[in-house]
Amino acid sequence: MSARGKLFGRWLRLATLVACLAGFPAGAAGQDLAVTGGTVHTVTGDVLEGATVLVRDGVIAAVGTDVEVPAGVPTLDATGRIVTPGLFDATTSLGLVEVGMVSSTVDARLEGDPVRAAFDVVDGINPRSVLIPVNRAAGLTTALSAPAGGLISGQAAIIDLAGSSVDEMVVRTRAAMVANYSAGAAGGARGGATLRLREVLEDARFWHDHRADFSAGRTRELSASRLDLEALGPVLAGRIPLIVGVHRASDIEAVLRIADEYGLDLLISGGSEAWMVADRIASAGVPVILKPLNNSPAGFDRLGSRFDNAALLHRAGVEVIVGSFNSHNARWLLLEAGNAVRFGLPWDAALRAVTLAPAEALGVADRYGSLEPGKVGNLVVWTGDPFELSTEAEAVVIRGEATSLDHRQLQLFRRYRDANGQHQQSMEDGF
Repeated sequence: MSARGKLFGRWLRLATLVACLAGFPAGAAGQDLAVTGGTVHTVTGDVLEGATVLVRDGVIAAVGTDVEVPAGVPTLDATGRIVTPGLFDATTSLGLVEVGMVSSTVDARLEGDPVRAAFDVVDGINPRSVLIPVNRAAGLTTALSAPAGGLISGQAAIIDLAGSSVDEMVVRTRAAMVANYSAGAAGGARGGATLRLREVLEDARFWHDHRADFSAGRTRELSASRLDLEALGPVLAGRIPLIVGVHRASDIEAVLRIADEYGLDLLISGGSEAWMVADRIASAGVPVILKPLNNSPAGFDRLGSRFDNAALLHRAGVEVIVGSFNSHNARWLLLEAGNAVRFGLPWDAALRAVTLAPAEALGVADRYGSLEPGKVGNLVVWTGDPFELSTEAEAVVIRGEATSLDHRQLQLFRRYRDANGQHQQSMEDGF
């Protein structure tokens, strides 16, 4: 079969499924659905053959091989298919970026002072972004939508990729504080970044201990605005994690020292040379969000990049989280995880790295990341091994609703396929 024929066949399967799912309940509220007969990977327990996942009101009610489906609950047959939790990407700006080169469509970056801790991305999230359906159709159900730039970028939010409004999408606001550690993060040398970060954290601690004095003008001038210092309170209290983008091994060690000094709940993001200090990271109990396909030195702080970074970290006892580090193509998350498996990360650890591990690190594992009763009904039905390149998401369920797999790229494919057919017909008719 020609490449064009394969593409058409793939589209036809997806279009047929979309049509079948059109009759399923729609809306923001949780739905009822039973996914039956599949090979269910719960992440936290055994793999269940021929099992059923029952979702009631958007929440998983039962998982097992002897689950009885109540009358009236819509059923999706997953026989011969693999069922997993929905994918969770902890490294996106979904809903905040549409066209990277058009500034009016970029709401992930606040220019100005390198300390932007009070910047909250929620008000900029666009639930109608065309990037959401295309990534959702590849099995992505939940994402951390994060700010970028500066020394402290701001506050990220966890969103589900379904809903017609921000309120319907948001799982958790202010889920994490995002920061960057590099030579240019504070406008100069790495020592300057360390100095400014420590200064801001120290002043935030001081502000929270002396609010009344600050408001009365009885304190010294502080290094950041009142709103920024206030926003850092949950970070200092350990209620939300600080995600630090850092790559060089010595920089990772510097960040670990700062986190230990201030008692921070730290997540390392990037970590190209993390394998070099894996034992120290494991000892500190710090998860690492990484992009397994990074093996070339994109800069002098990444000279030690290698394909088996994830495997080496896992062997050392580090919690590995796989991220796409992308928004337009967050759908490549499984490609990243699959290549981590190719270079030594165990299959089960890779599935955990794109489901439960990010949920745990971001404080929502009580509701997300695995297929267990009481958790949100986000799951995916795959045509085969999800880490195989040829595998497709046959159904994507968010809060119990089987979502549409249609998106702009499929719409463009249909448009120009039909236009080409009309052109060929015109040629045959002699026009």
